[in-house]
Amino acid sequence: MTETAPRPTLEAVAARAGVSRATVSRVVNGGDGVREPLVARVRQAVDELGYVPNQAARSLVTRRHDAVAVIIAEPETRVFADPFFALQLRGISKELTAQDNQLVLLLTEGRDDHARVARYLAGGHVDGALVFSLHLDDPLPGLIQGAGVPTVFGGRPGWSDGTRDVVYVDSDNRGGAREAVRLLTGLGRTRIAHISGPLDQTSAADRLDGYRQVVGDTGPHLVVESDFTPGGGERAMRELLDRCPDVDAVFAANDLTASGVLRVLREHGRRVPEDVAVVGFDDMLPVAEQTDPPLTTVRQDIEEMGRIMARLLLRRLDRRGAGEEQGGGVVLPTTLVRRASA
Repeated sequence: MTETAPRPTLEAVAARAGVSRATVSRVVNGGDGVREPLVARVRQAVDELGYVPNQAARSLVTRRHDAVAVIIAEPETRVFADPFFALQLRGISKELTAQDNQLVLLLTEGRDDHARVARYLAGGHVDGALVFSLHLDDPLPGLIQGAGVPTVFGGRPGWSDGTRDVVYVDSDNRGGAREAVRLLTGLGRTRIAHISGPLDQTSAADRLDGYRQVVGDTGPHLVVESDFTPGGGERAMRELLDRCPDVDAVFAANDLTASGVLRVLREHGRRVPEDVAVVGFDDMLPVAEQTDPPLTTVRQDIEEMGRIMARLLLRRLDRRGAGEEQGGGVVLPTTLVRRASA
């Protein structure tokens, strides 16, 4: 039976580098006050010996776990079926990995999971949290605040009263929606419908606001609430055709909804864009480029949103000890991408 070699210790690294154990500890734990030549010798010894710092011991020194919770307030089936979440997680993961932090993914299948998530956060397992896809009546923000964990939110926080300590990253949902609808009015369309996302989410509410800012009060028959899914887009489009058979344009709240819209229009023999022009929102390439016809849509940089969320949280953690925490929102611009559907 092969014996496992003992793990290299701080003392072994110190002996190899010719420095004290305290010097090695400061270097591997990110402390200051060590001259650069000694830092280089310690790092070389760490590489040669394959030394891996003990995370528990390091946490006692740095008071950091180098781990961040990513909380998505959606059921597992939705998270893994929607490429939006994969893109945002990719951006978050890239930024955390670049800063040597671990990502801990927490999903909330239902309200019973919220207390579990709050207990985990309060238990001191992570340094901070990134939270997105919240709904207006979601108790998570209050639970997270009670846990005392620094947090950055994805999307404008609809529950916020404007306090300075709320940090969030969002896209210009209203502006993107206005640009989409102005394209449709510029094409001469006069019966422009909107299939929204869940209106208890600020992104959906803001896109509906942008639509109304262009078309005015068109009447409730041209607006159908959906759920950001292809199946929801299909159901909403069938309802629209029953309500308004002569609809000549649809602004869908996201690309997945638009993909369902296109399927129903094709089933009903409606030509796109000749009979009905369609515009989506997101510009998720696996969806927008593969619909029939390819989808005109509003592009938001979903991966960059994730990167900025992680960057803001890590910056907030660095400033925490100095009492420099600040709130505020970062709103990224959107761009209209023309393809064949409008």
